[in-house]
Amino acid sequence: MGVKDMSTVDTPPPGRAPVETAICPYDENIIKTAINRELKRKGQIFFLHNRIMSIEGVREKIEGMAPAARVEVGHGQMDEADLEEIMHRFVNHEIDILVCTTIIESGIDIPNANTIIIDRADRFGLADLYQLRGRVGRSGRKAYAILMLPQDLMATGDARKRINAIRQYTELGSGFKIAMRDLEIRGSGNLLGTQQSGHVASVGFELYCKLLKQSILRLKGDSSQGLSDCYLHIDFINTNEAAYLKSPQHSLPAFLPTSYLTEAKLRIASYRQIAELETIKELNSLIREWQDRFGKLPSPVNHLIRCSELKIAAASSGIQSVEMIGEKLMLKRNNEYILIEGRFPRIKSTNLEERLKKAVDLVKKF
Repeated sequence: MGVKDMSTVDTPPPGRAPVETAICPYDENIIKTAINRELKRKGQIFFLHNRIMSIEGVREKIEGMAPAARVEVGHGQMDEADLEEIMHRFVNHEIDILVCTTIIESGIDIPNANTIIIDRADRFGLADLYQLRGRVGRSGRKAYAILMLPQDLMATGDARKRINAIRQYTELGSGFKIAMRDLEIRGSGNLLGTQQSGHVASVGFELYCKLLKQSILRLKGDSSQGLSDCYLHIDFINTNEAAYLKSPQHSLPAFLPTSYLTEAKLRIASYRQIAELETIKELNSLIREWQDRFGKLPSPVNHLIRCSELKIAAASSGIQSVEMIGEKLMLKRNNEYILIEGRFPRIKSTNLEERLKKAVDLVKKF
């Protein structure tokens, strides 16, 4: 299709801290508490109310909650010079609370503004909420985003899904993940037709893309549609690190140890990498990448790689499932077991690593 690869930048600027995000029903006591907390540390607040018709009334309410605070209004229908003056005063900390519309969505950094309260957060898209939350936390100080919903929307609906995604992805550099979640919630549309919303949420974005790619290749008559998935079960392989450490006898560990990859997100991403491999060439490339990034591969990782090699070899031969129980190697292709002289192939060895290697070598012959 001519779609290009892309890279994502996950590393935040140095010294930044994630924004603590809270979802709550509209409550003036919560608003008052948040305002007072920020004012006590000499900070500033954005109060976002995206209705110009009622924004002055909101300003009056805020002034009632914080009588000592300097409160001003800023929105896009103001005279340009007046708006510029308001923003200039806010930057210079001559204003404590700015009651505003989404005009602040993109603008200059204000390191001293570290609380944002968003009224009727259900009316915003996921990307908008992410962008608005990014207006605070522009320094090393702890920042807060409070998303307010009507009581009847606190538990259901796409609005709740969007806001839950904002709360879930609080770590810095989450923009791409949020964009993908937004795509799943709304549906991606039909790339091969005129339909403008899809059902990607039911299968997940990555699987959706994989199925789409396979369908395109099939329609083009391309036989290289990628490997079908192969079920793999080996009775002496233990893929659970905690279970293996508790009872290591009579099993072969095959996982990414926490001592090798300490960060959970990195382990998950690495598991996904190896799960998506389709060729031995890709596997060898991944081995070189891991060695370069993480150092020498420990035994559990080598066993995991060997299992992946077995799975790829089987799938390349059209084998749908591989099961090793005792000495028996049970291979199924076209929904029928592969037999040698009327029985299942046997792999005899007391060494578990040797048994796994022999299984790989045997499957490669089919």
